[in-house]
Order: sequence, then C-alpha cells, then structure tokens
Amino acid sequence: MTTPPRRLRLALSFILLFTGITLHAQDQVKMPLERGFCLHSSLLGEDRTGTISLPDSYGEAGDSQRYPVLILLDGAAHFQLTQQAVTALGALQNNDPKIADPIIVAIDNVDRERDFTVTKIQTLRPNTMGGGRKFLGFIETELLPYLDATYRTRPYRILVGHSLGGLLAVNAYLDPDSVFDAYMALDPSIWWEPDQMADKVAALQPASCRKRIYLATANQGPQRHARNKLRHDALVALIRKICGEACPIQLEYFPDENHRSVPRAAISKGLHFLFLAVDSGRIP
Repeated sequence: MTTPPRRLRLALSFILLFTGITLHAQDQVKMPLERGFCLHSSLLGEDRTGTISLPDSYGEAGDSQRYPVLILLDGAAHFQLTQQAVTALGALQNNDPKIADPIIVAIDNVDRERDFTVTKIQTLRPNTMGGGRKFLGFIETELLPYLDATYRTRPYRILVGHSLGGLLAVNAYLDPDSVFDAYMALDPSIWWEPDQMADKVAALQPASCRKRIYLATANQGPQRHARNKLRHDALVALIRKICGEACPIQLEYFPDENHRSVPRAAISKGLHFLFLAVDSGRIP
C-alpha cells in the first residue's frame, strides 16, 4: 500500500484529533432530556399538549433523585428562556442535592383568555373568558397526577405565568386550596379584576401566607406604566399587611424592560428567589 504524502498524513491526523476532541466534549455535555406530551382532559373536553424538559442528571445511571415540578404557562413562548435560567441556577447551586433542578412542564396554549382568567368581562363581541378555575383544575387533578405517575417528582410545585398567565398565577396563590408551593407572576395583568383581587387578598389564609411568590413589574411606557406599577405595589403592600412583613414575597421592578421583554430578565431572578434564596429545609 502506498504511504500517503506527509501533508496528507498531517491533515488526517488533525481531523482525527479534532473529531476526538469534539466527540469527547459532546460526551461531557449532557443536553436536557426533552419530550412532548399529549394528555386528554376530561375537565376541559380536549387534548392538551406541551413539552417536558428533564434535568441533565435525570437519565444518569443510578440516579434515584426526585425533582420539583415547574409548570410553565405560555409554554412555547418561554420554554427556552426557562431552560436557560434553570441551567444557570444549577451552576450556582453547586450540585446541592437539597435544591434540585426542576422538571419543566411547558403547556401549549389553546385559548389564553379562557384558560388564564377566572372572571368574565362583558365585551361587545362574544368571548370565552372566565375558565381559569377549570384550567387550574386540569393542572391539579389531571396533569400533575400524570407527571407524578410518570416521572420521579417531589412534592414541591412551582407555577410560572406572564401577563394573563401571571394573573392566573396570582389567583392560584390567593386560592386556599391551591396545590402549588411557589409562584412566579411576570408583569401580571391584575387590572383585569382590581376589585375582586382586593377581596381575595383580604381573605388570605395562613397556608397561602407561608408560600413563596415572586412578582415582576415591567415598564409599560408613559401612558400605562404608572397605573401598572401602582397596582403591583398596592397588591404586594396589601398582602404584606394581611400576612405580615415576614411573608416570603418579592416584588422587583425592571425599568429597562417592557411588558413583552420582562420574562427575559425576570425568570432567572424569580427562580433564584424561589430556590436559592429559600432555606433548603423548607423544600420537601
């Protein structure tokens, strides 16, 4: 067999070396395990779909750890942002087994106005508003049991929503029967029901006061900004008045983010508050 010229031998050696390094690097980086789901809801009378992202360590041999569950509303819009934030959170926690990365469950939208609002507003056109309680029932009695039966979950559940989804997260927090342990409301649309919101806060139960909630306020521009910020400030002040100053609630204002961009800046900070800033003994 003819020996390849020296230049060709060097080129082949470089290719093999580079390929070996690349393959080794790929072996070292564990990509999140993602899978879609389709679950028929008897409560909603329809199929609901979404994406599940399992932590990097979930597929490792011998891994018996159980993981918190993060339910993400507007799943398609915020899934990648939340994945990136969770990855950064994992780097900060230094593999502390007491605070595991969550299983992310991103739910696809069907009808936001129906699913994310618990009260109906009269409009000139017909609308489907006011189905939020039923949608929460789907999550609590159908989706979560499915996740518990299929994956190694632990009893620490987070609900994350933006805009109308943030409104639903606030309503879930105020519900004494809510099964969630922590909530993130990103620029929540509490203008939807200002009068009912005050009544719900006034009826807050001690169990809800002990739960953690993170709220983010965006800068909505000169015409709407002041009203939006004042509503959020007043809501948090009222919760603190009812629950006491020690209640685990955080409100953060993002002057450089608008209503659409605020999830990009706030999700990671919210997760930090809900996980790293909490005494790990509180998480089962």
